[in-house]
Amino acid sequence: MPKELRSDRRDDIFKEYVIARFEKQGEKFEVLVKPDAVQRLRDGKDVDLMAEMAIDQIFKDAHKGSKASEEKMQEFFGTLEPLAVAKHIIRHGEIQLTTEQRRAMLEQKRKQIVQYIAQNAVNPQTGAPHPPQRIEIAMEEAKVHIDPFKGVEEQVKDILDALRPLIPIRFEKARIAVRLSAEDSAKCYGDLKSFGTILREEWSPTGAWIGVVEMPAGMQTDFFDRINAKTKGNAEIKVLKADQRI
Repeated sequence: MPKELRSDRRDDIFKEYVIARFEKQGEKFEVLVKPDAVQRLRDGKDVDLMAEMAIDQIFKDAHKGSKASEEKMQEFFGTLEPLAVAKHIIRHGEIQLTTEQRRAMLEQKRKQIVQYIAQNAVNPQTGAPHPPQRIEIAMEEAKVHIDPFKGVEEQVKDILDALRPLIPIRFEKARIAVRLSAEDSAKCYGDLKSFGTILREEWSPTGAWIGVVEMPAGMQTDFFDRINAKTKGNAEIKVLKADQRI
């Protein structure tokens, strides 16, 4: 069932949604969509647009509530189906952000990037992860540019290049050997899988677990803390060197 854009919620609508605008031959086509849905759609992910749009209506001017010309919609998009037209507008149009919306989206994207780098990168001089605060400070010093509508991984390479003159940093994987008792393996197996990829594993006749887990190097500390907390320090954990086996 089509949504309705209530006039008494109009101010709130423009705080929660952004305007995606597509212009062609002097004609404007606008839709109101949630900001995070724009990135997901542009990344090629499946998006339930009906749930992500304020209203399944194509506007000529969303602020005024004036509808787009159906004749021009059919001419330019080959359809009058609003969700099909909306997808084209969001993927290929411009996103109109208020100052507050842009500030909030940039802050959210910055936090995502900092977290991603902290989880995947280490100081190659020490092999230890960089604390998120150190990464954030270096990003400020390097005056890195963040695009609120680009994916995290798409931006990270350029950001790392900007950070390297300031801090030693590179992405690495860590291979960690773990030995757990039968009791502890039952409590920790889900954590082993969630932190990385289990490269090999063995179960002893007593139910003890021995294996190797590969994960982003920056997640080592959190992994050690989680496993030690759950096993009360009884787990045997060892970071393997590149050529080391167990």
